[in-house]
Amino acid sequence: MGEDKPSLRWGVEQKLQFIEFRLFWEGHVNRGDLIDKFGISQNQASGDLNRYIALAPENMVYDKSGKTYVRSSSFEPLFLKPDATQYLSQVRSVAEGIVAPEDAWIGNLPAFDATPAPARGIGPAVLRSIVVAIRRREAVEVRYQSMSSPAPEWRWISPHALAFDGFRWHARSFCEKSGEYRDFVISRIMEIRQSRSAPTRAMADAAWEEIVGLVIGPHPDLSPNQKRVIELDYGMQDGQVVIPVRRALLYYALKRLGLDTDPSARRPQDQQIVLLKRAELGAQTQTQTVRRQNIRHNSRRKLAEF
Repeated sequence: MGEDKPSLRWGVEQKLQFIEFRLFWEGHVNRGDLIDKFGISQNQASGDLNRYIALAPENMVYDKSGKTYVRSSSFEPLFLKPDATQYLSQVRSVAEGIVAPEDAWIGNLPAFDATPAPARGIGPAVLRSIVVAIRRREAVEVRYQSMSSPAPEWRWISPHALAFDGFRWHARSFCEKSGEYRDFVISRIMEIRQSRSAPTRAMADAAWEEIVGLVIGPHPDLSPNQKRVIELDYGMQDGQVVIPVRRALLYYALKRLGLDTDPSARRPQDQQIVLLKRAELGAQTQTQTVRRQNIRHNSRRKLAEF
């Protein structure tokens, strides 16, 4: 993206970014694209295209036969930095029904699908109460079904952040019952009864504030060519990459990356990456793993007694 990018109003710049998005990813753009996306008149669409030409004259040329502007061979983005992750995020959002196809910037969506994920039954009213409590720094009384108890129970929590582990949304909160910060799965909050000012806490959420660097690399038993492709997959440099993660989310990150088990327990082709600096994280990881194992054990015992 050019360093001499002009300063423009947000609405104008957004339309110029859209023009550039279509040029880069689809190779062409016309007045109809702008009219459909922004609900503007033909004159306004023509004005936006002419403005783009004036600012980036070498980026597109008019194709009379196709009645559209096409990307030139000297195209150089000025308003938008092409991002593969952003493009695929739009495709995924459409695939999961989060964004309607007509609301995406992609004009011709490629054939796509996504592996199904179990629906998480989060009540809108519950989520709203959690978000409001975070914003107002309040405590809320929730009826929560934990896996360490056979039946839901009421407890006061003071949420301060939302967290996503790749499958479920959590409310990172101070729990008055346990006297510590914990992750509460939002879909397991059955109802919220009342709210009040959050109590003053002597300790901060150190596990949330601390960032841990997960240093990962290709499995050492892969072939040189296989290692190279894994390095490309994960954007590694010199055979490794550092993934920053909050210590509070360390357990979930390791599990999602498949790093929560002994690498030797799986074939190298299945366990494609390894944690290069496991020793630095071992104590933290072990503490969280043991705690969750104890929770699962206590849950099974209490359910048996129930």
